[in-house]
Amino acid sequence: MHFSIPETETRAGDGGAAYVAYNIHVNGVLHCRVRYSQLLGLHEQLRKEYGANVVPAFPPKKIFTLTPAEVEQRREQLEKYMQAVRQDPTLGVSETFNSFLRKAQQETQQIPTEEVVLEVLLSNGQKVKVTILTSDQTEDVLEAVASKLDLPDDLIGYFSLFLVRETKDGAFSFVRKLQEFELPYVSVTSLHNSEFRIILRKSYWDSSYDDDVMEHRVGLNLLYAQTVSDIEHGWILVNKEQHRQLKSLQEKVSKKEFIRLAQTLKYYGYLKFDPCVTDFPEKGCHVVVSAGNNELNFQVRLPNEQIKEGSFKVTRMRCWRVTSSVPMSNGPSGSSPGKSEVKLELAFEYLMSKDRLQWVTITSPQAIMLSICLQSMVDELMVKKSGGSIRKMFRRRANGALRRSDSQQAVKSPPLLDSPDASREPMAKLSSKLTSVSLRGISHSSSANDVGANDFHGNYAFEGIGDEDL
Repeated sequence: MHFSIPETETRAGDGGAAYVAYNIHVNGVLHCRVRYSQLLGLHEQLRKEYGANVVPAFPPKKIFTLTPAEVEQRREQLEKYMQAVRQDPTLGVSETFNSFLRKAQQETQQIPTEEVVLEVLLSNGQKVKVTILTSDQTEDVLEAVASKLDLPDDLIGYFSLFLVRETKDGAFSFVRKLQEFELPYVSVTSLHNSEFRIILRKSYWDSSYDDDVMEHRVGLNLLYAQTVSDIEHGWILVNKEQHRQLKSLQEKVSKKEFIRLAQTLKYYGYLKFDPCVTDFPEKGCHVVVSAGNNELNFQVRLPNEQIKEGSFKVTRMRCWRVTSSVPMSNGPSGSSPGKSEVKLELAFEYLMSKDRLQWVTITSPQAIMLSICLQSMVDELMVKKSGGSIRKMFRRRANGALRRSDSQQAVKSPPLLDSPDASREPMAKLSSKLTSVSLRGISHSSSANDVGANDFHGNYAFEGIGDEDL
């Protein structure tokens, strides 16, 4: 996740005295508003639990009132501190850190703890209504949805909740994966926009894990519905003959065979991002980037209007970084994700051949999402390399009791595929989604040239093999 503190505010306290509040943004959207003393309390609690040698240094207290320059200096120091904690593999996933952010989110949005009904969508448009508390975290809500659908406990980790925005044509633009440090009900309602919804989707990259999901009826139905939806929205490329075969399998209700055929199609399991700009193979090229199959796929429009396609394997990316050329915008709490006026860039160093590394840059508002995609692909590769199971990638609280509902809700089959629309653009207009593993390591930089060592993501899956140029 991209933590930043782009702005401070002077607010009046209960006694009328003014104090400085720091707005913590996640991916450019206001998550919570906190005071220095609250962050200091978090720091002291982390030191108590994990030791002073693990927790990063905290900006020192000042005896006298801070000047505007000192307030700005402290803001920068606190931003670096929050990023460092989030990036730490122990501190960043600790309950102390996450519960602090959840509590601060609820207090900032002034939403009291009470029982509510939350509507969660499935890929086929079906609505699942769950009764939760406004203070329930992402894992609680995910478990409630799984219980309502009768999805087995050992399959819950294969799915995640995503914040999406419904587009005018009825499709969904994926904003991000809901994280462990937020309250889904608060996150969606604080946007004050009915276009934003929460949807349940699979949250892994390797299609071999489909076998685990298809072992159970509900998992099969969820995966089938998502596959049909991705085909209808143009995420998966289908020719006329393949479309005929798929429709025949739908009519026979042969869901496993339908998925098996879909797995052979181009871009199965990929995410397509909005058109953006790249400097490869030359500066200013327009490109559509897709993430999947442990690679970033480029469909580049060259200056002479020629279209070229190529792929960058994640195992040949030595490292990558996200930078921004201007400070994050000071949008209000209800501002829409992705509307921040920041110029974001994802740059990765790629092994083009055995002895040639080259930086490739993508300029896109979705640079952070792209980075998260890369990180989660690497995480899956490392788990597989170590002989582990994807089931172990998803943490479950030891005391996390699942809610059980008396009325279980089955997953309905989606309607038959429509005939191919010749006028449909081959590029999907859905924006993106976040992935199964939360990102650690994103840093915020004031300019592309102002990048410290912590801004880089080292790639543990880098194989160091290069052959021919892309």
